Amino acid sequence: MDLLVLKTLARGPMHGFGIAVHIQQVSDEVLRVEEGSLYPALHRIEQAGWISSEWGTSDNTAGRSTTGSQPWAQAAL
Repeated sequence: MDLLVLKTLARGPMHGFGIAVHIQQVSDEVLRVEEGSLYPALHRIEQAGWISSEWGTSDNTAGRSTTGSQPWAQAAL
């Protein structure tokens, strides 16, 4: 799971839902990433320093976390 998330974030910052949708699309609907596995993976790799996240606001939400991989993490992939 961690590698799938990192590979997805190498494309650019995105929200958790966007990560799940991307993985599902590129796997031709074979893989379905559920919140119960995605968010623990995001927290795990953020604690390891491979990604960072920040909270922001948009027109339709009060606060959302945008997650992106570190430049050196992208190079490692």
